[in-house]
Amino acid sequence: MTPQPRALRLALRTDALPRRRCRVEKLRIALADGARTTLHLASYEMRVFAPRVVHLERAEPLASWCRRNGVRHAVVGGFYLRPMYAPLGELRIGGKERSSLAFDRPWHAVRACIQIEGGRLRIARRDQLPANPEGDLLQAGPLLVTDGASVIDGADIEGFSAGAHQFDSDITVGRYPRAALGISGERLLAVACDGRTRRDAGMTLGELADALVKLGASEALNLDGGGSASLVHSGRLRNRPREEHGADLLGGRPIVTAIVFEAL
Repeated sequence: MTPQPRALRLALRTDALPRRRCRVEKLRIALADGARTTLHLASYEMRVFAPRVVHLERAEPLASWCRRNGVRHAVVGGFYLRPMYAPLGELRIGGKERSSLAFDRPWHAVRACIQIEGGRLRIARRDQLPANPEGDLLQAGPLLVTDGASVIDGADIEGFSAGAHQFDSDITVGRYPRAALGISGERLLAVACDGRTRRDAGMTLGELADALVKLGASEALNLDGGGSASLVHSGRLRNRPREEHGADLLGGRPIVTAIVFEAL
């Protein structure tokens, strides 16, 4: 059954997250100017679900890849460059560096990452993590939340505006479909918001960070968005990826990396 949307209000408590081992919710978000959008939230209890980074053998929509590989829970990973579909940003799996295109200097040294080692997931800027980490590492960004507070304040610390030429557009400006990963106590929060229609305006980075704080995230970072934003829960694509002109991308756009959540 498709979950019914509920409004995300300013009074939402940080202890209001579902207590089930994993759950998906569809939230209607009221934005400051009266616009609205839909935020899809999947949450996973970390003692029951282990995250890992995957590098797809070929570019493929996330829902299609999940079906072929028997994966039930996943969210889009980092950025990539078209038309060669090369991962953009540092990528390590099992402690081994994978082929990717580095972010431009000096931003490659600070852009936020997910690091997974020994079942523990960290979200931090690259210069706060080991130079040669064990386990998995996926670089994306920018960092959205630290110590339970939004860090989106207009400063271009990770250079996503200054280095926008490596992307289709400046991802720091305007509302877009977006995806993110956060930590809330002993749970992981994977989110994707719809956008590019009158019903769904999308979100700015600041709005996404604020929503994650209200959901109880202590740390969070932005993942690939736009038409690539994809969230799969229980084997189903939960959000509605769309092209820039608003046309539905049935099944989603091909991607090259993802974070999957596997039951232990």
